[in-house]
Amino acid sequence: MSQLNTILDATLPVFLIVGAGFALRRLRWLTAEADASLLKVTINLLIPCLVFDSLIGNQAFARTSNLLLPPLVGFGTVAIGLAVAAAIRRWVPAETPSTRRTFVFCAAMYNYGYVPIPLAMSLFDRETVGVLFVHNVGVEVAFWVFGLMLLAGAGLGTSAKRLLNAPLGAILLTLALNAVVERGQVPVPVLNAAHLLGQCAIPLGMVLIGATIADHLGEFRGGPGRRTIVLGILVRLVVVPAIFVGLARWLPASVELKRVMVIQAAMPAAVFPIVLVRHYGGDPAAALRVVIGTSVAGLLTMPLWIRLGMAWAGLE
Repeated sequence: MSQLNTILDATLPVFLIVGAGFALRRLRWLTAEADASLLKVTINLLIPCLVFDSLIGNQAFARTSNLLLPPLVGFGTVAIGLAVAAAIRRWVPAETPSTRRTFVFCAAMYNYGYVPIPLAMSLFDRETVGVLFVHNVGVEVAFWVFGLMLLAGAGLGTSAKRLLNAPLGAILLTLALNAVVERGQVPVPVLNAAHLLGQCAIPLGMVLIGATIADHLGEFRGGPGRRTIVLGILVRLVVVPAIFVGLARWLPASVELKRVMVIQAAMPAAVFPIVLVRHYGGDPAAALRVVIGTSVAGLLTMPLWIRLGMAWAGLE
């Protein structure tokens, strides 16, 4: 019970902060006009600082396996989710021509940033957080490659351009610095500034997620969409987590990567695909059903999957 309480203590604040963002939007204290600038600050400054703080001098990367395998696992687990979602998409009510493609993409894309990062910080060590960031390189590649192919019919060239962003650059640059600089050689004021700025990244990102959900909640229609919700929960919170936990048990990976896989197994659908779906002509209502349905159900399933995954993968 103590471990379950620890997991609950780590997960509930995440949803409380998202709820705060939802309330701020409804109270009009956080306007939609402010979102673009806050998102730019988060992506281009705060997250790179968090990456630098987590990766510089991280001992987990003394092992080459923690540099090579995590991105492959990140890309591969998204591909697994796509395969599972595609296998059942025929049962998704086709309310628009893009509904089923939207379902496949949103059900496959798990939340790989704003929720698992604070969980990793609360439950594990700095080494695990660092491996999570490297793992997310593969997820980021899968996000843009598969997302643009499914929603916009874009080729690999267009998808590759989307990968040129500040967080990915920060990961690659910090990993390169690790080869020539030790953490103790970095000036203390730089480390402290990066740490303080990095600590702002996740709370602000989660507040923006809550505001985004508030904006799109009106598109959450009933009717045949209930089946989309149920199928999204089935894919994202039942079938795919079981596969991920099995991989965590049997894959010859480091302890840090196994922990990352267990956390990602428990994740609901990512929120940012709502924005991508809306921009590229997908079905925002279907995306919202998958995201909100899995997020609400995830309040119950997330602690259970993390606890089960830790035990099954031999990490207790």
